Amino acid sequence: MASIKLILKKSKVDKSGKAPLYLRVIKDRKTKFISLSLKLEPNEWDEDKQKVKKNHSNSTRLNKYISQKVADAQGQIADLETKNQSTSARKLKEAIKGKPLVNFFEYAYNRCEKQKDTLALSTYNNYKNYLKKFEKFIGHKELMFDDITVTTLKDYAGYCSTTLGNNNTTINFSLKILNLMFKEAQREDLIPLNHFPFSKFKVKKAKSTKRFLTVEQLEAFTKLEVSDKAKAQIIKDMFLFAVFSGGLRFGDIIELKWNNYNAKTHKITKTIRKTNRQHSIRIGQVAIDILEKYKTENVNQDDIIFPFANIDNDYFTDREQRAKVVRQAIALSNMYLTKMGKTLELPFSLTFHISRHTFATRALNNGMRIEHVSKLMDHSDIGITQVYAKIISSELDNAVDKYIN
Repeated sequence: MASIKLILKKSKVDKSGKAPLYLRVIKDRKTKFISLSLKLEPNEWDEDKQKVKKNHSNSTRLNKYISQKVADAQGQIADLETKNQSTSARKLKEAIKGKPLVNFFEYAYNRCEKQKDTLALSTYNNYKNYLKKFEKFIGHKELMFDDITVTTLKDYAGYCSTTLGNNNTTINFSLKILNLMFKEAQREDLIPLNHFPFSKFKVKKAKSTKRFLTVEQLEAFTKLEVSDKAKAQIIKDMFLFAVFSGGLRFGDIIELKWNNYNAKTHKITKTIRKTNRQHSIRIGQVAIDILEKYKTENVNQDDIIFPFANIDNDYFTDREQRAKVVRQAIALSNMYLTKMGKTLELPFSLTFHISRHTFATRALNNGMRIEHVSKLMDHSDIGITQVYAKIISSELDNAVDKYIN
């Protein structure tokens, strides 16, 4: 008959002063140790009672987990020994060794570091910031995946809303990061598939509003006179260039070089920062005319087209430097565009990203197939582009309601 006992290996105390807890299995005088993936300080473990002492902040939960592991092990031993009297200690260990508790924060932060070089720096920073936000809500890092329940998610959503004043979009993104970590841990077979609290709790998504310039607003923006001083004219040209070049994103336009442009075919070809895919698009006449404004006699193919941001060698080799430059450039560009929008008395704040929405709505309004619009915008899924089709449909309904009654 095999015997089991909980052993805190004090001989393996780590630098933080904690020792690992094991299930010791003895069969036919042979011993096997099964890690419970738990570490405790020696003064937190009661050897006689085989329990975690109450001076540990999570003693109740840990004792429940430990008791369950012992019960499972005893059940496995009884079952195996009933079937086969010659079962070895090694086979018993293999049978009762289950998945350990996985620390959520330890896994999530490590996952971020592993993906740091493959994620956009802004995405990596967002992941870290949202994890820290959840950590602040929890109040400590000793949180296992098993501890995150539907109630946890509801309480967190409430905290985001009432304490932090987050809107539903921000709350959903906060939960999305947690959701992502659950799926990754399940994909790695670290936690069971049946523990997924997100399937039972949803935060209602706020209605998405895509701002864009109408034909009249775009015409007024084009005719708007701005100062040649500072960089107001450059950002205005960049905005219009984006509208007539497939809605290229700000981060791609500020680093655009002359070697990205083929003057014979009027095509822009470059690797898109967000998707890391090479993208090629034929630009319109308005965009061509804008490029001609910035082309000098002694232009070098490696020169940046739009002299808006400080694009140097470090920009292309240092991710953090690039992120800093783009962040500052976006803030500056939106400052200029906000002023232009106020001059035009637009009913919303004008930002650079509206140029992308304007391209999409113009293209669809002019009869371009949605598949082509999706391709030109380098969308990964046509479902993303369909948002603009819904906008066009809504605009049409409004026009009918207004003029046909």
